[in-house]
Amino acid sequence: MASSIQELDATVQAFYSGHGEQQKQAQATLNQFKENPDAWLMVDKILQDAQYPQTKFLGLQVLDNVIMTRWKVLPREQCQGIRNFVVQFIIQMSSTDESLRKERALINKLNLVLVSILKQEWPHNWPTFINEIISSCHSSLPICENNMAILRLLSEEVFDFSAEQMTSTKTRQLKQSMCDEFTSIYNLCSEILRTATQPSLIKATLETLLRFLNWIPLGFIFETPPTGISLLETLRSRFLEVPEFRNVTLKCLTEVGGLQTEQQYNEKLIAMFTDTMTTISTIIPLSLDLKQTYASSNSRDQEFVQNLALFLTNFFSNHLSIIENLPNPDFLVHGHFYLIRISQIDDREIFKICLEYWTKLVCDLYDEMQQLPITDLNPLVSMTMSGLPNGGAPHPQAMAGYPLRKNKYSEVLTNLRQVMIEKMVRPEEVLIVENDEGEIVREFVKESDTIQLYKTTRECLV
Repeated sequence: MASSIQELDATVQAFYSGHGEQQKQAQATLNQFKENPDAWLMVDKILQDAQYPQTKFLGLQVLDNVIMTRWKVLPREQCQGIRNFVVQFIIQMSSTDESLRKERALINKLNLVLVSILKQEWPHNWPTFINEIISSCHSSLPICENNMAILRLLSEEVFDFSAEQMTSTKTRQLKQSMCDEFTSIYNLCSEILRTATQPSLIKATLETLLRFLNWIPLGFIFETPPTGISLLETLRSRFLEVPEFRNVTLKCLTEVGGLQTEQQYNEKLIAMFTDTMTTISTIIPLSLDLKQTYASSNSRDQEFVQNLALFLTNFFSNHLSIIENLPNPDFLVHGHFYLIRISQIDDREIFKICLEYWTKLVCDLYDEMQQLPITDLNPLVSMTMSGLPNGGAPHPQAMAGYPLRKNKYSEVLTNLRQVMIEKMVRPEEVLIVENDEGEIVREFVKESDTIQLYKTTRECLV
């Protein structure tokens, strides 16, 4: 094992910058260091004295491994010492805007190490953690911003990745602790979103909120607090129109739109959708030719178009009926015409997002039409359909008099047909290869992503 931090620095630098035998020897030395059971005792000195950034990352890697594999056999005073050191070092590194920006990569790794400790310690050995992190938010804006990142990572570990890394009992315990403590976390986020002016802090809070939305109690999302403005209204009115925040804000609204909710929240969902679409219309007019403008747009605007596709398809997939039943059909039609415009864009991934929804919608409309007892309702329709093989598709005019959902989409479907036909161009799936005899031959590809996309588009059109 390296006898000094300077020697370890030199070895790490030799590994990353050296060549040949020098690099191979450095790798062997570093592997020996990582395997040494006492290597973690040097981590505090490494973080404080090492000059080479990769040496600090090596130290944190060693410490993280100890936390995950040996934490329960370490004496309590050592666990407490590690915990306090990591917390104090994070506070030190994130105490100013300059250090937070300059040391972002190292702080991110420190945050992950802290979350590893939390998975071992919280809540039984560290019940005051949430109160401590919320209290420290008031000490400085940079610390508050980094604390948002820690809460986001903790939420991801508990609710998104826990099945792979923790027992079901531990996962259940952590989830319950997060839910029990969420009121204070929510109040902190709400305060920041209402009053903060620093863009980086606002964005960090929005990104953290995005990770919360799929598990927090619905009342926090939909109901109006004593402050007088709901979370949804804050998102829409304060951040959706601002270019710097609109992407993460729309992602938050998309997450809400995908929630399974009780009927009591239908009015709130309707208000969220209609208000959001009204704001969207000021950012992207419905008349705008997205196919032309998308290619020349910057990456942030292109991301916004993709997020809009996700918002619309997600909301319609889960709550289409409440929008269909609105007295004013404009929001239903305009929302789908935005999807028409987005579907025209020459971007395969965006088209896949739209196509999945279009296929579902068309199948639902077709199934409804097939289930109607048309022949019982109108003998003339029966005569019209009798000559068609397998019943066939009735003439559109014959269906116009029935209260079908399809009638709400007549103009949308007309435009959708045109889009699907334009997207149906199927390139020849052929590879030019050299066979075993050295001859240049054509090899036909039996299946590919392009062919699958073609088949799905054809199904949607039919």
